[in-house]
Amino acid sequence: MSPDVRAALAIDSRSTVEDRTIDITTTGRRTGQPRRIEIVFYREGDDIYLSGIPRRKTRSWLANLAAHPKFTFHLKHAVVADLRATATVVTDLAERRRVLAVFVDEFNRRHDANSPWPKAVLDEWVAGSPLARVAFEDADE
Repeated sequence: MSPDVRAALAIDSRSTVEDRTIDITTTGRRTGQPRRIEIVFYREGDDIYLSGIPRRKTRSWLANLAAHPKFTFHLKHAVVADLRATATVVTDLAERRRVLAVFVDEFNRRHDANSPWPKAVLDEWVAGSPLARVAFEDADE
């Protein structure tokens, strides 16, 4: 993995939403066709995760990754790169709570009175947020 790609993935709590915004291309669980969407990624320690705002319904992208874990992680801002990756959907409640606590804290620190989103509540995120850990296939190159 090149130094510029490593730098783009090295986000922290000060990183902007643009720094975190990527596209992913998954394989449709029913159609087998490529599906590309925009999403944000998070970092906790050395791990990269995909997540989002809580909802009752499972996101299509998460269901696609559960059925077909291999996908493409597209960096598209300061660095442009298409990274082969594998996702692991995180269902363990202890891991979800530990990881999402960091994301909720970051989300709420960026929250202000003009935000279109309500303040994040950890229990709601643990119960209803999509969460997948990302492993890059070319991480050691």
